[in-house]
Order: sequence, then structure tokens, then C-alpha cells
Amino acid sequence: MAAVAEYQYEEQQAEQQGEEMEIAVSYQSLELLQEHGVAINDIQKLNDAGFHTIESVAHTTVRKLSEVRGLSEAKVIKLKEIVKTMVPMDFKTAADALEDRKQLVTLTTGSTELDKLLEGGIETGSLTEVFGEFRTGKTQLCHTLCVTCQMPISEGGAEGKYLNVCFRTSPQAIYIDTEGTFRPERLQAIAERFGMDPSVALENVAYARAHNSEHQMDLLKMAAAIMSQDRYALIVVDSATALYRTDYSGRGELSERQMHLAQFLRQLTRLAEEYGVAVFMTNQVVADPGAMSFAKDSTKPIGGNIVAHASTTRLRLRKGRGENRICTVFDSPTLPEADCQFAVGPNGICDATDS
Repeated sequence: MAAVAEYQYEEQQAEQQGEEMEIAVSYQSLELLQEHGVAINDIQKLNDAGFHTIESVAHTTVRKLSEVRGLSEAKVIKLKEIVKTMVPMDFKTAADALEDRKQLVTLTTGSTELDKLLEGGIETGSLTEVFGEFRTGKTQLCHTLCVTCQMPISEGGAEGKYLNVCFRTSPQAIYIDTEGTFRPERLQAIAERFGMDPSVALENVAYARAHNSEHQMDLLKMAAAIMSQDRYALIVVDSATALYRTDYSGRGELSERQMHLAQFLRQLTRLAEEYGVAVFMTNQVVADPGAMSFAKDSTKPIGGNIVAHASTTRLRLRKGRGENRICTVFDSPTLPEADCQFAVGPNGICDATDS
């Protein structure tokens, strides 16, 4: 499992002298393949097809790589033999797996109680899904995380655990908006709350509006390209399922919809593992006809088992009193089933109020 990359540098000296930061990354550039006899033209073909790291090639099947235009099956087989020597893909001990997990960081949500529920915040290196009705705080969580991921680790951010070699002072976030609800003004207010320069916070968020499900997948491929060139800590998709619901309608297209949705989610998971970023996606809900009439929430998330299996952690949001919201751990490999309250304020996600 790809760990969040670590870097070591003397910050004051780098700021004063503009020296290059010494950064150790957890992935390898495709350019290294030249040292193993791979032609630069073939490396460019891989880049054009959306493969930007040696790990991405190693984790892809021969059949999929054979679809890259200009690469013969013989070349692909030889390429796979090379990358297998460069990327460890065999067994390791549980102790080693534990050490890998210690390298992960969590991103603060802006609420003390919500962070406590999540044992620190949103985990990097995995996919977190949040679902709920409208006005439950899903998009506000997305906005808040885009700012908090830029803060130092000691304050609940990812600054100090980086993924890529570059010269920025803060990690960045990628925001894929499928519903047109992104508001940069919110980022400014949240940045001011945390004592950050709003203009810098905005510059560190790469935003794109997805107009259909195919465009949504294309944007994810673009995200992979820019992540290999700069430092990123977070990918937000708000929402992951909205466009698939409108582009594929009726039972006749259900199978095709689920197949394409599964491919999108697999790509998200791959980016989380390769680059060590936190992937945070929102999901819509529909009425659950099988729910009991006395149940607290008679809705269920869209996407069925495809989304359920792809998500590492699933959180359910529902409305409380006033601006308070309730978050419940719906499914997680590490977190116990529990809930807590938080609030949606003018400056993003915060602790619940008594009113």
C-alpha cells in the first residue's frame, strides 16, 4: 500500500535562500524506465494514456496496457517484467503493514467532536464516502477539508507529509464538482477562520466542473497527470453519483451505469493508494422502501454494492436541531459504530451549538 510521501527540509533556510526541498516520495516517475531500456517514445505513449507513475503501470493488467495505442503485446509483457522488479508486490508481514499505516495522516474536519469520532479526521490513502439528504453538510465538509488539508500536521493538515516534488509551501486539493455547488467565497471565509491567507488557500485548490459522467472520468485522468507534477493531499468529488443517475436511466441501463461507476471508483482508489492522498466523495440518497416506519433515517445511499465495496469508510449525515448535524459511522474497517454532532457555520464545519 502506498504510504504518504515524507520530506525533510529546513523550512526557514528554504524560505530565506530558496533552496530546493529534499523530498522522498512514495512513487516513482515513469522517466526511470529509460534506465531499463524503455524508449522515450513508449514512455510518452504511457503518459498520454493516463499512466504517470511506475506504480500505475505495475498495478494495471497486461490486457489493459495492451489497449495503449502504439504498444504491442510483446512490449507490454516486457514492460511488466521491468516494473515488477521496481515495485514490491509480494507478501509482507503485518508488522510492516502497521508501519506503513503509521505514515498516514488525518485531515481535520473543523469539528473537535467529528474528529474524535473519526479518530483524528479524514484518513489519507483511502476513500471516504459521506452521504445524506440535502442540507446535511456534505458540501460544506468538502469546502472545509480543501482548506484544512493545507495546514501543518500539528494542526490537523497534511503540510509536512507530501506526495510530490515541488516548491509550494502548502499541499493542494483537487475539487471535482458535478452539481455546481462549489463556492470559492466559502473557502475564503474558512481560510480566514484558520488564520490563512485566503488568496493562497484559493490558489492551492484545483477546481473543475464536470458536465457528464464521461467528462467526470476524463477529469480524474487529468487529476492523475497534475498530481504527478505537484504536491496534493486531497481529492474531492461532489458528488460521485449525480451524473451517473442522469446519464443512465431505467433498468435497461442499470448494468452499464454500475460498470462505468465501478471504473470511476477504481480509478479513485488507485489514486489514493499511489499518491497517498485522502479521497473524499459525497453521495446522494433515495428513499428506502424496505426501511421501518420508525427508523431514524428511511433513506439509503445511491450506487448499491458497487459504491459500498469501493468506499473504505462510509459516513451518514442527517439533520439535527437548527444548524446542528449528526454524523454516524455507517461502515469502517477500523472505526466503531457511533455518532456525534457538529454544526455548519458561516466559516465551515465547526462544533455543535446548544441552540
